[in-house]
Amino acid sequence: MDVNKREEQLLERIQKLDEMERKIKERENNLKAAEKAKKQVLLRLSPRLWDEIAAWAQEDFRSINGQIEYLLTEAVRKRKKSGR
Repeated sequence: MDVNKREEQLLERIQKLDEMERKIKERENNLKAAEKAKKQVLLRLSPRLWDEIAAWAQEDFRSINGQIEYLLTEAVRKRKKSGR
């Protein structure tokens, strides 16, 4: 393979990598925007319930906030499935 052909292939790979990097940055920006759009709520829990959720979150490798959001999302999904 001659040097010019090899250089052309490398340039094509660089262009593909640049495009992939651009897409990743775009996705990251979209995720950041979605995170900013989330609503905040004050939630009071009993210490016992907090401990249970904290332990469950740790088992699932989530933050407590992430676990609560996951549980609420699952509850809404099940409710929609049941036709309510």
